[in-house]
Amino acid sequence: MDQKILEHIKQKLTLVPKLPGCYQMLDQHKEIIYVGKAKILQNRLKSYFTGTHDAKTTRMLMDVVDFEYIITETETEAFLLECNLIKENRPKYNILLMDDKSYPYICLTNEEHPRLFMVRDVRKMKKKEQKLYGPFPNATNCRSTVELLNKIYPFRKCKTIPKKSCIYYDIKQCLAPCVNKICKKDYEEYISSINKFLNGNDKELLKELKQKMYQASEELDYEKALEYRNIISSIESLQTDQKMTLNDGINRDIFGYYEKNGIIAIQVLHMREGKVIERTGEVFDIYDDINDVLQYYIYHFYDNNTLPKEILIPYFEGYKILEELLSTKIIMPIKGIKKQLVNLVCENAKNNLDNLQKLRLMKMSKTKEPLIELSKLLNINYPKVIELFDNSNIQGESAVSGMVVYVDGTPSPKDYRKYKIKTVVGADDYHTMQEVIHRRYSRVLKDNLRKPNLIIVDGGKTQVKAAGIVLDKLSITDIDLIGLLKDDNHKTKGIIKYNKNTKEYEEYILDKKTNLYLLLEAMQEEVHRFAITFFKQTHSKTIITSKLDDIEGLGKQRKKILLQEFDSIEDIKNASIDKLKSLGIPEKLAIKIKETLSRDQ
Repeated sequence: MDQKILEHIKQKLTLVPKLPGCYQMLDQHKEIIYVGKAKILQNRLKSYFTGTHDAKTTRMLMDVVDFEYIITETETEAFLLECNLIKENRPKYNILLMDDKSYPYICLTNEEHPRLFMVRDVRKMKKKEQKLYGPFPNATNCRSTVELLNKIYPFRKCKTIPKKSCIYYDIKQCLAPCVNKICKKDYEEYISSINKFLNGNDKELLKELKQKMYQASEELDYEKALEYRNIISSIESLQTDQKMTLNDGINRDIFGYYEKNGIIAIQVLHMREGKVIERTGEVFDIYDDINDVLQYYIYHFYDNNTLPKEILIPYFEGYKILEELLSTKIIMPIKGIKKQLVNLVCENAKNNLDNLQKLRLMKMSKTKEPLIELSKLLNINYPKVIELFDNSNIQGESAVSGMVVYVDGTPSPKDYRKYKIKTVVGADDYHTMQEVIHRRYSRVLKDNLRKPNLIIVDGGKTQVKAAGIVLDKLSITDIDLIGLLKDDNHKTKGIIKYNKNTKEYEEYILDKKTNLYLLLEAMQEEVHRFAITFFKQTHSKTIITSKLDDIEGLGKQRKKILLQEFDSIEDIKNASIDKLKSLGIPEKLAIKIKETLSRDQ
C-alpha cells in the first residue's frame, strides 16, 4: 500500500467511533470492493491495517485506498445493512471472502400442500416455488421460530407425501393430505397469518398465543401454558425492532444534515422496498440561509435521482414547499421508527462533518503549531498545559461549572473537573466564575498541584475580569489568562486578553480558516459539552421546579424533551411553533407554552 494512502487511512482511523455499524472498502476508482459489519467499528477497521492477514485479505487490502462507514444503533442493524449493501453493490471481494458464509431464511413453499422450513442456500431454489423471509441474524432463534410456527400452523412436515398419516396429524400439527382431501384453499388463512407475522405484524399472533397461554393456565394445563410461553419468547426475540428495515415495501429517501461554521454535511439513505441499500451525501460551504440551502439541495437532488414514493426529513423552515414542487409525499416524523431513522442519518452527517474538520486540522499541522502561533500572537510563554472553564445554568437554577484540560493541544480527560456552585444565587456568571476559579486555584496552591500555563474562560470581558481579580487575590502571577469571544450567532470569533501593563482589554479576531481558530473552537466546544452534560445530570433533580410546571397540560416527559432540546427557557420562548411541533408537542400546547413564557417574561 502506498505510504501516502496508508498515512491518510491511519489518520482517518483515529476518528472512527467505537459504535456498531457497516463499513465499505473503496478502490482507486471509489468503487465499493468490500462491505462488512462490526460491533465496534474502530476496532474492526483498525484490525485490517495492523498485523498479518491470510492471503485473501492481503490481496483485498492491496486494492484498498479508502474506506467509509455508516453508524447503526445495534449490531443487528449493521448486519441487515451489510446484507442490503452487498446485494445492491455485489462487491467482488465479498464474493471471494464470503463463499463459506450464508444467512438463514424462512421459506414457505408455494406447493399445493405448503411446507415451512429454514434454509441457507437460497440460490438453488426456484423463486416461483417458494416465498422467502429474511435474512435473519440469529440462526438459533430462526430455527426455533420455524419449529414453533410449525406447531401453531398445520403445514405439511414431510418432503414427500407418504401413504399414511403420521404423529403430526395425531397431535394436530398437520392436516394430513396423505389421507384427507385437502386443497390449497384450506391453507389460505394460515398462509395469510404467516405472511403478516413474518413481515413484522406479530401483534395478532402474540395476542392469540397469550390468550391460549392464559386459558391453559386456568385449566391447570401448565405444560401447555409453558409451551405457549416459550413460543411467545422466541417470537419476541426474533421480531426485534430493526431500524435499518421497514417491512412496508415502500421506496423512500431519508435526509439528514448537520451544519457548523458555515459548512454543511447532508446525508441521504436510500431505502428501497423497505431496506436501506445505499448512502449518498456531500459536504460543502454554505453562503445562504440554511433553510434555503436545504430546500435547494433536496429539490435539485432529484434532477439526477429517481423520485421515491416517500421522503423523510428533519425539521427546517419551509419544508412544505418541497411537497408541492416535487409532487411526492414528504414527512417530517416527530416520533416512532421513522423519527429514529432521521435522527440516525443526522448523526451520520454530524460524524462526517466532525471528521472532515478534524482531518483538516490533522493535515494542516499538529496541535502544537497552533499553540506556538498563540504564544506569539499574545506574547506569552508556550501554553503546554491549558485549563478551560465554562458555566452552565438555566436562569440560575442548578448552576454548575466544568473544567477541561489540554496538554500540548490534546484533551486530557483524566484531569477534567466538575463544580456545583455553592455561594452564588441566581444567574450571576461573574460571581460564579469567581467562585470556581477560587476553588480550583486555592486547591492548586494548598496541595501543590501542577499549575497550567494558560487559563481560558468561555466568555468575554466580564468573565476575564472576574477570573483575573481572583488570581490577583491569590497572588498568582505566573499563569496567563484569556477569554474566548463569540459572535451574534454564539460562534467562536476571537480572543480577549487583559494587558497588565496598559490596564486595557485587547481583542484578537481570528481567521476561521487557521489552525489556531480550529483548535480553540474545538476546545471551546469540548468545555461547553462537558459543562452542559454535567448541568443536565444535575438539573434533572430540580426539573419539577422549572417554570414549565406552571403550564397546564405540559407533562413530565414533554418537559424533559424541551429541556434536552433547548439550553434555556428563553430559547424555548423564541422557538417557532413548527419547531415545537417537530418535537411531538401538539399545536395548541405549543401556542400555550410560548404565550405563558412570554407573559412570565
